[in-house]
Amino acid sequence: MRLYAVFAGTVQGVGFRYFVRNKAKEFGVKGYVRNLPDGTVEVVAEGDEKTLWEFFRAIENGPPLAEVTDIRYQFEEKDGGFTDFEILY
Repeated sequence: MRLYAVFAGTVQGVGFRYFVRNKAKEFGVKGYVRNLPDGTVEVVAEGDEKTLWEFFRAIENGPPLAEVTDIRYQFEEKDGGFTDFEILY
């Protein structure tokens, strides 16, 4: 299963991508996180549904310096074959 989420607010320049990567490794999910040009952060993560929901709840507020004002997300029955969780630049 795949989680696709875009976080808006004060989410760039506050360690958000590193926070998400660390949580992904903690939960054992695969995928990536990256900053988007519009100031949002995109997260694509794959794993089983229960784990993805737990991962999502763990990252939905971001790190201490972040201020998440909006999250667009969806769960899909897809598998991209990721082997790790990476920060894309």
